[in-house]
Amino acid sequence: MNEGIVTMSQKELQRLPVLEAVLKKQATQVEAADCLELSTRQVRRLQRRLKGEGAKGLVHRSRGRCSNRAKPPRIRRQVLELIREKYPDFGPTLASEKLVERHQIVLSDETLRLWMRAEGLWAGRRRPRPHRQWRERRACCGQMVQMDGSHHDWLEGRSSKLVLMGYIDDATGKAYARFYDSESLPAALDSFKRYSRLYGIPQSVYLDKHTIYRSPKEPTVEEQLQGKDPQSQFERALSELGVKVIHANSPQAKGRIERLFKTLQDRLVKEMRLAHIRTLEEANRFLRGFLARYNRRFARAPRQPGDLHRPVSSGMWLDQVLCVKEPRVVANDGTIRIHGQHLQLLPPGLRPLAKKGVTVTISPEGRMGVLYEGQKLTYRVLPEQPRPKAEPEPFEAARSFPQMARTPAVDHPWRKSMCASR
Repeated sequence: MNEGIVTMSQKELQRLPVLEAVLKKQATQVEAADCLELSTRQVRRLQRRLKGEGAKGLVHRSRGRCSNRAKPPRIRRQVLELIREKYPDFGPTLASEKLVERHQIVLSDETLRLWMRAEGLWAGRRRPRPHRQWRERRACCGQMVQMDGSHHDWLEGRSSKLVLMGYIDDATGKAYARFYDSESLPAALDSFKRYSRLYGIPQSVYLDKHTIYRSPKEPTVEEQLQGKDPQSQFERALSELGVKVIHANSPQAKGRIERLFKTLQDRLVKEMRLAHIRTLEEANRFLRGFLARYNRRFARAPRQPGDLHRPVSSGMWLDQVLCVKEPRVVANDGTIRIHGQHLQLLPPGLRPLAKKGVTVTISPEGRMGVLYEGQKLTYRVLPEQPRPKAEPEPFEAARSFPQMARTPAVDHPWRKSMCASR
């Protein structure tokens, strides 16, 4: 403060006339305390300062001084240098966590946010959000699980792009995920099988209308008569397990899994960068530990106790349910043709199954099996027979040449016969 100039806050300016009235005996200390919402002890303290120092005595003693809890300038310079070198695209929250884990520097995320804003290292990402109707969480764990696949450059060009198949429990927010090469039917079946073996079979699954999860085919006549919609292989597998499938009409409807992906696309990508993850196998190994830490921190307790996941019993053959099932008819020679391959059924049951319908199962790993009335049949894959190229018949070869249109001559017999008939 310059000599003769006193800088005061609005609150301190309001105290000045009241305290001056007390000094002039125009008001009592009790009345001043009631007016300023202070105790009489604080009024006496301010009165002594005003009497001894004038209006300057009402200014707060910490004005213009550094906070007693402020970090030393050396720490600030060190932190900002680390942010520029190693964490240039990290947000303040994640950066503060990495400073503790990797550099043993304890700093609150809000302090780091102020420092980064002052240095131009963080601008914030607040955007206006459209209003959407809020949906209450399910009451119990396992009552509903949201599922989806996230396409993203998870390894930032260190390998081919991967797809993260993610699951999140609606009641608790507990997450599960696994990386695959693509969002395909084998990936969806394999990820659901792994989720079920880890947590159990949920009551319902909430997902989008991708053709993997919902069949785009028109219903057949039989399905129309039965009042059923065509099912995809994934829907068929979940219905056999007794899981209700719910299709969302928009990405915002399954907001929990979308927000999970947004968080993982920020945090998980940077964590894998620091861990030098380069392959699909390394990514899945790293993901297990990452999700364990994520669930310990962000999962919450459900509104009602209990877990509605159905445990996978030892007698439950998930491999025979979570697979592709295609009907086939056995030929007279006991063979089945599927996807360009011939499967020879082995005795017993070779001749009795001729013209009978069987089911061919294909696991997510590509293993095939043959079922007849729930019984597994043995088979062997026949080698592909080379087909000889048929020689064209002479008349067929002649017909292969294009025929030119020809107009009959004037004295052609056909014309003479036509004239005579007239």
